[in-house]
Amino acid sequence: MDKGSRRRPRISVVTPLYNCLAHTQAMVASLRRSMPPWVSYEIILVDDGSTDGTREWLAGLGEPFRVVLNERNLGFAAATNRGAAVARGRILALLNNDLVLRRGWLRPMMNALRLLGWRAGLVGNVQLNASTLEVDHAGIQVNLKGKPEHDRRAPGIASLLFHPAPRVFAVTGACVLVRAKAWRRLGGFDEGYVNGCEDIDLCLRARQAGLVNVVALRSRVLHHVSASPGRKLRDEENTRRLVTRWHRELAEAACRPIAWEHFLEVLPEPRDFPDKLEALEAALYLARLRSRPPEPAVDVLEKAIDLELARWRKMFSNC
Repeated sequence: MDKGSRRRPRISVVTPLYNCLAHTQAMVASLRRSMPPWVSYEIILVDDGSTDGTREWLAGLGEPFRVVLNERNLGFAAATNRGAAVARGRILALLNNDLVLRRGWLRPMMNALRLLGWRAGLVGNVQLNASTLEVDHAGIQVNLKGKPEHDRRAPGIASLLFHPAPRVFAVTGACVLVRAKAWRRLGGFDEGYVNGCEDIDLCLRARQAGLVNVVALRSRVLHHVSASPGRKLRDEENTRRLVTRWHRELAEAACRPIAWEHFLEVLPEPRDFPDKLEALEAALYLARLRSRPPEPAVDVLEKAIDLELARWRKMFSNC
């Protein structure tokens, strides 16, 4: 008998489903094989209007499964929120149904959550593209247009040994741990996003609340990237909503390359800095001794974001 069937589980796994039954069955099998014996858990599967036999398969499941059936397709954010609302565990493990979980994936994420204590926001991990085995996600960064994108650089040996859970701007919601208390405090996913950016928005709200998002570099899973039908249909609308809401935060997150470029330009002639204070602020920021980026770098990014916002205004005015 699976632990968690007779008492409150430590972890509640929450997985939204929309068709792709073969992926779901493979993920569930890998999940149960990879769960450590010392962890009590429940698996909450939220069907979001599947029509491929998923509901019939769900009807035959017993412990440790719990099933939530949406009356219609509500989207990833709403389906996840419904699953989390009935979760009994102190920790939520939000997992996509197109993952393949390897033994040992959970412990590094749990360790990161434990070490952060009350400061823990969202804990992500390294995800490999199931088709190519290349890194698809080692955190989320912001590009020079002020738009979020996956960091696809493979972690170095030094990081794995000495800094295995670095802070990151955000992590994908495809495989993430978060304390149930923090989830409820933050209000879960914003259902205004439709299958995209709701995870980044939640990470930003966690940062705003003083919590820390990290990626557990020693945890690795396989991911059939964007397997769910319609996954990418609303990317522009979702990104526009995110950028409009978090304009300043996105600009600040992308500042380091621009601040470094500016610093190198004026380094041969320090008098090019408007004043000594700006030079000191830039140096402290680049040395990671100051969290706030220099204003000239922020200004460059905000102008780039303004161009994107203008493009979106034109795009959606023609719809």
